[in-house]
Amino acid sequence: MLNCYVVKDLLPNYVEGLLGAETARDVDEHLGNCEICQTLCNQMNVSMEPPNAPLDTSGEEVNFLKKMKIKTSRMKITAWISWALTFTLAVMIAFFITNFIIVNAKVQSASMENTIMTNNRVIAYRLAYLYGKPERFDVVVFPFPDDEKVLYVKRIIGLSGETVEIRGGNVFINGDQIQDSEFIKELPTGNFGPYVVPEGYYFMLGDNRNDSLDSRYWNNNFVDEDKILGKAIFKYYPQFKIIK
Repeated sequence: MLNCYVVKDLLPNYVEGLLGAETARDVDEHLGNCEICQTLCNQMNVSMEPPNAPLDTSGEEVNFLKKMKIKTSRMKITAWISWALTFTLAVMIAFFITNFIIVNAKVQSASMENTIMTNNRVIAYRLAYLYGKPERFDVVVFPFPDDEKVLYVKRIIGLSGETVEIRGGNVFINGDQIQDSEFIKELPTGNFGPYVVPEGYYFMLGDNRNDSLDSRYWNNNFVDEDKILGKAIFKYYPQFKIIK
């Protein structure tokens, strides 16, 4: 017959079913006669039960899980649709702005230095002449008349109907010399013209007169007003600066 001290030592293995058959019978016999050891055994059984009952996946709970799965899937689809709409809207806005509001041009030569440097990026405003005409000394963006796949940035010098002549690097409009020294990089040289600007057209020069491929050298010397894409407002790369 086992005493309480021995049974207490054996109880952990007894509860887990690790005792031999004969020893387990002896423990059973003792527990049947000892209320204290029986209470201790019951406490051990309770402490070894799983902390959480198995998930009941029947009835209403199954339906709830299905509904949650469907809701999660719908939320993912909604998120993708929202992202796609946002992306599409951003593309449409960018397309509208770049085709109807601004022109983004890169100056790839030194022809406009020091106003605009080589590789500067320029923003021109397409609506600048919506209610008015281009003016002398405006810096504008337009397709190169001899190859319209290329964008040029130049300064308007001669207006429609005017006669432009360059003598000793100085520009004369209808016989009168214009004051353009604040724009040009260095004292220009050379004699060109005279050029009679047709109606609806403009005569263009670069600010770097001694290193500019402009109206003096083009096969088509003048720029059609309808081809002017916009007035250059500022350059933004590599640094920001208002264009005057």
